[in-house]
Amino acid sequence: MRLPPIRTWTVTQKLTLSFASVILIGSTLLSSPLTHSPSAHQATFLDHLFNVVSMVCVTGLSVIPVSEAYNTLGQTIVICLMQIGGLGLVSFIAFSTFALKRKMDLSGHTLLQSALNRKDSKNLKDFLFFAYKMTFIIEILACAIIAIEFVPRFGWKNGLFNSLFLAVSAFCNAGFDNFGSSSLKDFVLNPTINVVVSALIIFGGIGFAVWHDVMENLKRYFVEKPKCHGLFYRKLSNQTRLVLQTTGLILVLGTLLTWFLEKDNPKTIANYTFIEQMMVSFFQTVTMRTAGFATLSYLDTLAPTNFLYMIQMVIGGAPGGTAGGIKVTTVAITILLLKAELAGQSQVTFQNRIITSRTVKQTMSVLIFFMSVFIIGYTLLLSVEPTLDPVALLFEAVSAIDTVGVTMDTTPKLSTPGRVIIMFLMFIGRVGPITFLLSLIQRKEKTIRYATTDILVG
Repeated sequence: MRLPPIRTWTVTQKLTLSFASVILIGSTLLSSPLTHSPSAHQATFLDHLFNVVSMVCVTGLSVIPVSEAYNTLGQTIVICLMQIGGLGLVSFIAFSTFALKRKMDLSGHTLLQSALNRKDSKNLKDFLFFAYKMTFIIEILACAIIAIEFVPRFGWKNGLFNSLFLAVSAFCNAGFDNFGSSSLKDFVLNPTINVVVSALIIFGGIGFAVWHDVMENLKRYFVEKPKCHGLFYRKLSNQTRLVLQTTGLILVLGTLLTWFLEKDNPKTIANYTFIEQMMVSFFQTVTMRTAGFATLSYLDTLAPTNFLYMIQMVIGGAPGGTAGGIKVTTVAITILLLKAELAGQSQVTFQNRIITSRTVKQTMSVLIFFMSVFIIGYTLLLSVEPTLDPVALLFEAVSAIDTVGVTMDTTPKLSTPGRVIIMFLMFIGRVGPITFLLSLIQRKEKTIRYATTDILVG
């Protein structure tokens, strides 16, 4: 069967292909002996493929630690894969095109608009440059701060490199580090690492559209109109306010619940001071928003805590950022829909604005597709891994499809079929279940109008 030319492919097909292409190239590069550390001789192509899928999908699960598998060249490639995976290949190509002052055709603008999750194609170039400028400024500043801790510990060369690696990984919500298999457990009580990494995860996961809106309003009301400070928040878009409110609520509740559940657990935070307990609890809540770093062992955390973490993983971050999950806006609109139904309202509203029926329908579609893919993936995982703990497999599957990367030390124990299933979950989680489905089917708009009907539910 002959495939149609790529120029005739749909936007969703091209987006899916872009991630698959980076994975293929990355796997080829990291399979080369030139990128391997001396201890990587036993790694197979599937091991490298699994790691690369996780890097490009900014997940953080790995069958062999980065520091054990790859040398400096290999780890540099890992940084590039995480950066491209976080920002997207399409946006990277578009940025290069604009930087070289070349023109982009209409199909390219449409593809870029979809990749950046923008409603329209207005000012795409300016928005793209803003996103890249913010990314590099934040990563460089974070690298400099982290280096204050790492240079005395690792020396100038390794300290700076490790700082850059961690800064990129944290901002892209990738969850990889080059310290071994312990993640950030050695820094569990280090305030600098906890604060900087948490800030990077939040900045990357909150979405570029939110930061663009915030920065534009800051510029307008603190520079051009200094007397209008009180109007700043009210002038933010409803999208931005919904993301900020939901994110803040999740972080506060998640931190308090983690502290409450774990404060008497001697294996985790019981022996720390109150301030240290809150810091560790906050970090766990932040990292569960699809980052994947760990300062605790999730074999030691209690079952209710791990269940809370799985809920946070499913929620994820904001649209248009580097985070995964079903997104905070999806959760917020679902809650608003439930609120409207309980109140007997026919329309879903937020901040005295009606949320369109199309948006509500998209929200329900995301939930249904996500749960369908997850249930199928987890069922298959149970069938091919009968000897592993079902709860640990559930934690692994949730972590994979939400591109989080935390694990109950299950990843290295997976069989080949199990690893393939996890790779598919990571890939679908990164490109989005609906995007992946639409890339497999041809969408046809029907103009036929049917009569309405009612069906009893509940």
